[in-house]
Amino acid sequence: MATWHISARSDMGNIILTGFMGTGKSSVGKELALRLNYRYIDLDALIVAEAGISINEIFTRDGETAFRAIEARLLSSLKGEENMVLSTGGGAVIAGENRRVLRELGMVINLVAPAEEILLRLRHEHDRPLLNNDKSLERIRALIAHREPFYADADVRIETCGKTVAGIVDEILIWLKRAGARGQA
Repeated sequence: MATWHISARSDMGNIILTGFMGTGKSSVGKELALRLNYRYIDLDALIVAEAGISINEIFTRDGETAFRAIEARLLSSLKGEENMVLSTGGGAVIAGENRRVLRELGMVINLVAPAEEILLRLRHEHDRPLLNNDKSLERIRALIAHREPFYADADVRIETCGKTVAGIVDEILIWLKRAGARGQA
């Protein structure tokens, strides 16, 4: 897969990071926000703060459907926000309405890593409800394959495997500069 896919959008505003769990959305988002002097928002952290319980507990107590409803509502509540880097949960892109809201919010950047790398990155984590009962390579591949068409609906896709957080942020900043120059031409 190519690292760069640049759309014709020039209305950058906010930066939204999408991608499967373990692709680096939180780490990259925090660093990117710092370098842009933007506010960093983690959608999963907003969900936990509102619910008062962990994502695992939401999934266990109320199910994935309830979690997705909270996610969609909180995502919509961010309309009108400016100068933010938003990291979404890995499944936020599944709902068409969420993808529409993400595009309204700003530039959508999808972070990508191979299933094998994700397995390595998540091997010691126990707070991933969709992998808690089956953290196999096959399960990760199946989830990625299901979500791939939704992840592909991004302004740019960036491979994160073998790169540092700073290197990924540099790549995003270069892309943003190029996209901004295109918008001014």
